Formats: sequence, structure tokens, C-alpha cells
Amino acid sequence: MSDLFYRIVRSLGRPVFGVTSRPVVKGLDHVPARGAFILAATHQSPYDVALLIRHTPRLLDFVSITEVFRNPLVGWFYGSMNAFPLERSSPDAPTVRIILDRLSRGRGVAMFPEGRICRVEESAVVTGRIRPGLGRLAKIAGAPVVPCVILGSEAYSKPSNWLPIRKVRYGVVYGRPLPPREDVVELEVAYVREIVRLHAILRSAMQDASGPGAGAARPEGHS
Repeated sequence: MSDLFYRIVRSLGRPVFGVTSRPVVKGLDHVPARGAFILAATHQSPYDVALLIRHTPRLLDFVSITEVFRNPLVGWFYGSMNAFPLERSSPDAPTVRIILDRLSRGRGVAMFPEGRICRVEESAVVTGRIRPGLGRLAKIAGAPVVPCVILGSEAYSKPSNWLPIRKVRYGVVYGRPLPPREDVVELEVAYVREIVRLHAILRSAMQDASGPGAGAARPEGHS
């Protein structure tokens, strides 16, 4: 693992997003200042990872997909950023062991419980469905789950939105940590309920920030 490389990449990337966007960020104080936690985020585009790296105060070890690591250069980069692969088509005991090992070291592990990039209408905030396993991981590790919703990251798929004119409006909201539960399904139901709530809060905040006379949105500590 290389926390130094992570910090360097984050330092280099922050100014790029700073000059291209006017984000709405809420709930930063819900990210634990220390100790293990699972950051469980919605997933609308590949740029969600970069935005989580930019805004999350803690360093994150991302659970990525095996296909990404098949490209040697990309695999090296992701691995150097402390990410590790998950085989989506079958139960992956080695990945579970890595997740539990990282959490046992008091690190933050980031994952996307939907299991893939989803349009809003396909996402858990609409369907109420996530891949099973989040509750079990939290229970075994004794780690809280921090729900997170990201909106608008897909704007970076358009090349012109990388111009330094602060055109992109996206949002990130972090929810209160959900403690691990003996009933793992109960925790996953609670997680879905929370991201539905956070999604509504973030949409409203982004609409307010985009209204007449709205200035650049500033990060907020509470949601």
C-alpha cells in the first residue's frame, strides 16, 4: 500500500476539479476521524471514485472490479492507490479477507453496494436493491457503514466540462454512520432507507444552489 502516492494524486487532482466545478458537499463530519469504517456509496459514473478521493477527509481503500486490473497500467495505478479487485461473477473469499484485513488496521474501505454503475432509475434509491454482503462485512469487522450519495458526476464524461470555468454542478452527501448489527439484512435495509433520504436531501440542496442568485456552494458539515 502507498498512502504517499494516494496523497500526491489527491493533491494534484483537487485543483483540476476545483476550477471545473461548483460542488455541493454535505455531511463531512459524519466521516469518522479515526478507526475502521466502510464507505458505501451510490455509483453513477467512473468519476465517483475521483470525487470521493477529493472530498473524503480520510484515505480510502477502494474495492474495484477485476476487469480494471486487467490493464497493466491501470492496474498498477489503482493498486498504488490502495485499491484491490473484486470478482463480481462469483463469491470472492480473497477479496473478503483483504477487506477485513484493511478494516482490522483501522482503515476506511470504500465500496459501491449496487455492484455496478447505475442510472438513477436503476439505482438503489429507486429500486431499493443492493448486492448482499455489506451487512455481513460490517458485522464480521465490527465496523460502521457510512452511507454516501453522489449526484452529477457523469457530467465529466463530456470533454467540454473539463474547461476551467466551474461549469459542473455535482453533489456528495455523507450520512451518519450505521453501526454493525447482528441481523445483517436489517443493516442493509437501513442502508437503503438512508441513501433514499440522503438522495432527497442532496437533490434539494443542489436545486437551491442552482437557483437565481445562488453563489458557489460551500461544503457543509451537517445534513
